[in-house]
Amino acid sequence: MKLKWTEHALSDLGRLYDFLAIRNRQAAARTVRSLSEAPTRLLENPRIGERLSEFEPREVRRVLVGGYEMRYEVRKSIIYVLRLWHTRENR
Repeated sequence: MKLKWTEHALSDLGRLYDFLAIRNRQAAARTVRSLSEAPTRLLENPRIGERLSEFEPREVRRVLVGGYEMRYEVRKSIIYVLRLWHTRENR
């Protein structure tokens, strides 16, 4: 399996960093690093996340990484990280 980040997901990382860095740049960097590394565990277990039926027939799933929700899609041999946000955000 391969892991690919969509433009939306990369933009989400930047947005989250900018929001957190206002108060604490080191904490923002740690959070973004943790979120960036989290999808690598999906390479061994791509279907570990909860499947979201509203996206069927696509195989879109979600996992929680601390207080953040990460959505991803499994397509053949590629895992696409689609979006991520803090669970307290109004989504």
